[in-house]
Amino acid sequence: MPIITRTADSVESEDWRQVLSESFRRPADLLNWLGLPAAGLPGGSDDQPDFPMLVPRPYARRMEARPDDPLLLQVLPLTEEKREQPGFITDPLAEDSANTTPGIIHKYHGRVLLLAASGCAVNCRYCFRRHFPYADNRLSRAQWQQALDYVRRDNSISEIILSGGDPLMLQDADLQQLIDHCQAIPHVRRLRIHTRLPVVIPQRLTPALTAMLAATRLQVSMVLHINHPRELSDDHRRPLKSLAAAGITLLNQSVLLAQINNNISVLSELSERLFEFGILPYYLHLLDRVKGAHHFDVPESEAIALHQELQTLLPGYLVPKLAREVAGLPNKAMIHLDRD
Repeated sequence: MPIITRTADSVESEDWRQVLSESFRRPADLLNWLGLPAAGLPGGSDDQPDFPMLVPRPYARRMEARPDDPLLLQVLPLTEEKREQPGFITDPLAEDSANTTPGIIHKYHGRVLLLAASGCAVNCRYCFRRHFPYADNRLSRAQWQQALDYVRRDNSISEIILSGGDPLMLQDADLQQLIDHCQAIPHVRRLRIHTRLPVVIPQRLTPALTAMLAATRLQVSMVLHINHPRELSDDHRRPLKSLAAAGITLLNQSVLLAQINNNISVLSELSERLFEFGILPYYLHLLDRVKGAHHFDVPESEAIALHQELQTLLPGYLVPKLAREVAGLPNKAMIHLDRD
C-alpha cells in the first residue's frame, strides 16, 4: 500500500501504521528472516503459541542472528511457555479486583490507569497482562466519558495514566480527544503515558505527537519500556530529544529478565544510553510472576546484588529503583539489601 502524502502529519501517521502492518506474526518467518534454524533455539520455538507473536521490523533489524540474542528472546514464543510452573498465575497483580469500572484500574492513591487501547505493537513474552480480559475493558470513544466519570467523582485523583495495551496505538485524533477529556477534569494535574510502541517503531514519535503533548495544560510524562541498550537506535535520538525539549518528562522502566539483562555490564550500559537519549532510569522491576514467563525469572538475591553493584558504578540519578509489584499493596514494594 503506498504511503498517503496529503500533509506532513498524515505522512507520519500513515508511516507508523504501515510499519506495524508489516510486522512478523509467525515465529518461523522471523527466524527465517534472521537466518536461524528453529532447532537451534534453547527451549524450541512455538509456532502455535497461546499468546500470539507480534514483532515490528524496525525492532527485528536491531537483533543479531544468534539464538541467544536478548532482543529476540524477549519476543519469540518458546515451547517452555506452556510448561506449568507453581506460583506463576494468570493475574499476578490481582488487577481483576482493582478493575473498578470498565477501562479503569485503580490500585494506588491519587492516580488511576485508563486502558486507552487493548492492543500493543509488540507482544513481549513476559507481559504481566498477557491473560488480561481486554474484551471486557475495550472502550469505544463514546465510552471514554463514562470511564472518566469515575475520575470526576474522586477529587483525590490528580494523575491519569494512559496504559493498555499501548495508548500510542491510538490515532492522533483519538488521542487528542482523550487528552481533551482528561484535561477538562479540574482536579487532574498530570498525564502519564506508558508505552513501548516508540521503542519498537520509532516512526510513532512524530512532530505532531510532540506538539499535541506539549499543548495540554497537564504536566506530561512518558514512561518508556526499554530493557536492553540495543533497543535504542539513532532513529530514536532526534524525536526523543524533541519531546524532552518540549517539556515532556521522559522516564524508563525495565524488567530484570534472565538471559536478557541480568548482567551488570548490560544494566550499566542501559542506564548510560538512556541518559544519552534524554531518558531517566526510573524503575528496575522484578518479574511479575505471570503464567508462561517463569523462564525469565531472576532470584531476588541476584537482583539485589546487581542493584548494589550498579550503585557503585553509576551516579545516583542513573540508578533505577529496584521494585516489585505485590498484589494488594497500596504502592510498589522497594527491594533493599537487608542489613542487621
